[in-house]
Amino acid sequence: MTDWRIFRGQEEPHDRITTSLPPPPRWRDYSQKVRRGERYRPSDEEIQMVNTAIYLRRPLLITGKPGTGKSSLAYAVARELKLEPVLVWPINTRSTLQEGLYRYDAVGRLQAASLAQMQKGQDDEPQLPRIDQFLRLGSLGTAMLPGEQPRVLLIDEIDKSDVDLPNDLLHIFEEGEFEIPELARLGELAKRERIRPADNGELVSIPDGRVQCKAFPIVFLTSNGEREFPPAFLRRCLHLNLAVPDEQRLVSIVEAHLGPEIIQDAMPHIQKFLEARKSGELATDQLLNAVYMATRLKEKGADMSRVVDSLLKSLRTTP
Repeated sequence: MTDWRIFRGQEEPHDRITTSLPPPPRWRDYSQKVRRGERYRPSDEEIQMVNTAIYLRRPLLITGKPGTGKSSLAYAVARELKLEPVLVWPINTRSTLQEGLYRYDAVGRLQAASLAQMQKGQDDEPQLPRIDQFLRLGSLGTAMLPGEQPRVLLIDEIDKSDVDLPNDLLHIFEEGEFEIPELARLGELAKRERIRPADNGELVSIPDGRVQCKAFPIVFLTSNGEREFPPAFLRRCLHLNLAVPDEQRLVSIVEAHLGPEIIQDAMPHIQKFLEARKSGELATDQLLNAVYMATRLKEKGADMSRVVDSLLKSLRTTP
């Protein structure tokens, strides 16, 4: 039986990684310019709720277990509708509304002014450098910029946020505008400032320090169900719960990622995945990993049963 291992743990250095390594899985092939979400297969309910959110200009709150494709749906929408790349705002317990809108490095600006004064001489009048070098829009702020086409905004894992953040978002979602006080105070001088957006796109001008969206962004908020949200917040969102994929959808997902020619060999592993999921929490990408290892190394005559077992362990297995 051919040894499939690249790393063996005891041998002298060798070049097997360059001579024996098979092509990477499509979703891990960074040499290919494949946009994320290209192989995502949404359900009829997902398609329905996404379209409803687009028509109503409402955020879509997506709940479900890890690995059900909550964030991938946002990328699939941006790809199909030929919109600009997805703007992502990953949430943690320290995230604030201002962080999502913009960041202003006031300390850095003062330090730059002090350094410039030292270089010119102590007798010179200190002058603050232009503010646009120290102010940058966040993902939410960039999504609110006036444009003909909406941006797709992914607010990821909103359930990890501070208790106040969901309510802080309400005004932005309802009014579609926000102010940057540091720019507003400049008055006419604000017209010369060019601010960098979160995606490093073209610099933008915000003359009066107020951003007013023209096309409301397509907003996806994901949650793993770790907390409840206030009724006022839920009332302003549409809700989509992603169920774990059934056998038919799993076959479709495997086919999209690994090709239709391996479905016959993949079926035993799909069945094993479904059986293991009855007693533990598993994510779909675990199945893709298992099928890839079992099918791509089949030609080497390698026994992948132990590897597949290790890949299909519950996510909540206690060490």
